[in-house]
Amino acid sequence: MAQANGRKSIFITGAASGMGRETARLFAGKGWFVGAFDVNEAGLKELQAELGVGNCLVRRLDVTDRADYAAALDAFAAATEGKLDLLYNNAGIGRGGPFADQDFAEVMDVVNVNFVGVLNGIHLALPLLKATPGSLCFTTSSSSATYGMPNIAVYSATKHAVKGLTEALSIEFRAYGVRCADTLPGLIDTPILPQEAKDHAPKEGMFRLIPPVEVAKAVWEAYHSDKLHWFVPAELVELDRASALDPEGTRNLIAQGGPLAAADEMGKAS
Repeated sequence: MAQANGRKSIFITGAASGMGRETARLFAGKGWFVGAFDVNEAGLKELQAELGVGNCLVRRLDVTDRADYAAALDAFAAATEGKLDLLYNNAGIGRGGPFADQDFAEVMDVVNVNFVGVLNGIHLALPLLKATPGSLCFTTSSSSATYGMPNIAVYSATKHAVKGLTEALSIEFRAYGVRCADTLPGLIDTPILPQEAKDHAPKEGMFRLIPPVEVAKAVWEAYHSDKLHWFVPAELVELDRASALDPEGTRNLIAQGGPLAAADEMGKAS
C-alpha cells in the first residue's frame, strides 16, 4: 500500500470527478499524499493512474455507511502514521424539482449523503485531525446556502446545515487546534450540475459557469488561511449579505425571476 512517508496528507470524498478530482490533482502536484474516496470506482482508478500509485490511496467509500467510513479512515491512517492535515468533505448529490413532487426516499438520499455523510466524516476523522498540528476540516457547502433556493429545497437545506455546522465547529474545535472552513460554490462545471443549467448559465456575473479547479484553489488557500467561508466566485458573498439584511426582499427577487435575476439585481445595487 502507498505510504505518505512524511508528506502532508489530504482525505477527499467525492474525489472521482469534479471539484474533488481537481483538488486531488492540485494537492498531489504540490507534493501532498492524497486519499481519494468515492462510490465511483472507475473514476478512482483513472485518478490513481494519473497521480501515480505511490502518491495516493484510493478506495470505494459510501459516506452514509459509518462502518465503511471508519474502515476507510483506518486505511488512510495506516498510510500516514495517524496524521491528517486536511479533511475535505466534498461528496454530494443533487435532486431537483418541486418538493411536493419529490419521492421521499430521494429526499432522504440527499440528506444522508450531503449532511449525514459530512457528520460521519468529521466525527470519525476528528482524532486524526487533533493529532495533526495545523489541521483543517473543510467542507463543500453551496451558494444555495446563502438563501433557500426553490426546486432544490432539500439540497439547499443540507448546504445550510453544512454552513451552520462549519461555523459552530470552527469555535468548538479551537480547543483542539483544528480549524474549520467551507466553500460556497456557485455554478460549477461538474457532473452534478444539470446540462440545462450549464447551457443557460450567464457569461458573466456571480452565477457564471466556473471551472472546478477554482474550487480546488480555494481549498488550497483555505489550508493556508484562517478564513471561514470561501465563496467561488468571491462576489457570491453579496447574495449572502443581502439575504441576511433583507430576507423578504431576497425572497421576492428570487420568486420573481429566480436566483440569477436576484443576483443580477444585487450586482446592480452593489
